[in-house]
Amino acid sequence: MSSRYPPRPLLRPADGLDREREEPDSGPEPAGGDEEGDGEEAPLDPAGPSPRSRAAPLRREGAAGPGLSLRRSVLTVCVLCYINLLNYMDRFTVAGVLPDIEEYFEIGDSSSGLLQTVFICSYMVLAPIFGYLGDRYNRKWIMSGGILFWSVITLLSSFIPKKFFWALLFTRGLVGIGEASYSTIAPTVIADLFVGDLRSRMLSIFYFAIPVGSGLGYIVGSKVTDIADDWHWALRVTPALGLIAVMLLVFVVPEPPRGAVERRSEQALVNTSWLTDIKELSKNYSFVLSSLGFTSVAFVTGTLALWAPAYLFRAQVVQGTMRPCTKGTCNSLDR
Repeated sequence: MSSRYPPRPLLRPADGLDREREEPDSGPEPAGGDEEGDGEEAPLDPAGPSPRSRAAPLRREGAAGPGLSLRRSVLTVCVLCYINLLNYMDRFTVAGVLPDIEEYFEIGDSSSGLLQTVFICSYMVLAPIFGYLGDRYNRKWIMSGGILFWSVITLLSSFIPKKFFWALLFTRGLVGIGEASYSTIAPTVIADLFVGDLRSRMLSIFYFAIPVGSGLGYIVGSKVTDIADDWHWALRVTPALGLIAVMLLVFVVPEPPRGAVERRSEQALVNTSWLTDIKELSKNYSFVLSSLGFTSVAFVTGTLALWAPAYLFRAQVVQGTMRPCTKGTCNSLDR
């Protein structure tokens, strides 16, 4: 028994997207074929993205790739924030025990000030190099190696004899290398994990570790010196915490694809030369002015952070409110 209507082609259950790409049949559509409307469907723009590609970017803030949840991304930020805090603890522990260092090595302010100068110069020179490497190689392993490096060097610097102040200067320069490898690359990992307002909030948490870590450097350095009655032990706290940071970085922090949360599935990053990158950045006046402004702020705050403890102590000695620290190690009230 023959049917009154010609046979219709069967569609797959989830073939709505493919049906939109099919050309309309020359014959009339049988009645009851489409229940969603009587009007014609708008044709797709051949030059525009398909429905699948429109749904690809930014499906959920926090996911950097398949299998990476928002909770895992937030946990990654917590680990990076912890390591950033250790960076600044280590940097300002020396400032917290600077009077003891001067007494131990029998040096003056001009020599002790070189500790921060050598560190900053090393950090300044190596930071662009690690930024270049971080754009092209595995950032997770670069950061892990840098943290392990400065932890070991800081520990070794606590065993330098008093006749070898130059060795302490050399180790502070090496510590700058290790810290540059982390501080330059870590923000790019956060940028590849989040977008929009959520990215700004996570970066603010990351950079909040700077003042907190700096303050802890003063406190931990002075308190450990009081307990151990030896300033060398102040330089042995952050290396132990640094080893924990390396393990967290290796086993918790992922290596997200660069720019995966913002680009479409059909787009890909193109490698460019270092000189090309510098030329493009120089055209971004907001970036240039922000960099110059932050450099000025870092110069002022770095100077203040290094000399403020010693300055306040000497001011109290001059005013007669505190006795000078001439023998042995100075206690925490002197800093």
